[in-house]
Amino acid sequence: MLTREEFHKKVADGLRYLDGATGSNLRKMGMPRSACTEQWVLENPEPLVILQRQYAAAGSQILYAPTFQAQPIALAKVGLERQTEAVNAALVALSRSAAPNCLIAGDLTTLAAFCDSWDPENFDLLVENYRRQIRGLVDGGADLLVAETLMYPQEAEAILTAAELEQAGAVMYSFVMQPDGSLFSGMDAGPVLRSLEDAGAAAVGFNCVAADRMTPYLVAKLRRYVKGPLLCKPNAGNPVIDAQGQAQYDMNPKEFAKIAALCKENGATLLGGCCGTDPEFIRQLVEI
Repeated sequence: MLTREEFHKKVADGLRYLDGATGSNLRKMGMPRSACTEQWVLENPEPLVILQRQYAAAGSQILYAPTFQAQPIALAKVGLERQTEAVNAALVALSRSAAPNCLIAGDLTTLAAFCDSWDPENFDLLVENYRRQIRGLVDGGADLLVAETLMYPQEAEAILTAAELEQAGAVMYSFVMQPDGSLFSGMDAGPVLRSLEDAGAAAVGFNCVAADRMTPYLVAKLRRYVKGPLLCKPNAGNPVIDAQGQAQYDMNPKEFAKIAALCKENGATLLGGCCGTDPEFIRQLVEI
């Protein structure tokens, strides 16, 4: 894995484009909505390989491996908890085969759907789940880790602890935020991101926030606290639920790219897309 210093050097050399959404695009390519993404990808690797190749061709330089919910507590629902390390390692290797010239980030996320991840009594549970996942990501050859869609500072602290115990290298931290820069806990995100930087985070920022006219101002607010790389990975606008109960996003790639470009002007240095985006969104972003 890259160290924090090695990652910063690559960012300084101009490496700043992330990928876009994964799950929603895999569903368009045949993945059932009820499927466990990690299990389905291992059984049906070609759609993921195609998608990641498309992102690489569009200009993405860092791809997220499809390990979003590959923690033991989550994999237990499909009986794969004992294979946690192997599942994570295999998905990193698959991503590497799809895009050998990109950096591959092992992807971790919130465990709020499986436990009260804000509760101090669950801290050891969080650490153990993240340790096993990180062990597999490192064994699989991930270049770095990204903890995304985090909801509470306690989750980031648990990942920080787990990464240290597993002697992992560079880790990026990305929270879901309100437009005013507050976290789900109600805390101001700026000081939380700064404390993570001080503790060794390679990059900090947000994802899964609707891209709109306020997003560049959120970046500017966070930049006052963040000294290093600032991650910006918003959604393609606001979702609208269709007749089938599916979320459809209201922003086209050109509109998204214009907002992302303003985010760059306001201090974002790692740019990509979250829900509702696809390789065309990244291509338009890189072009602009």
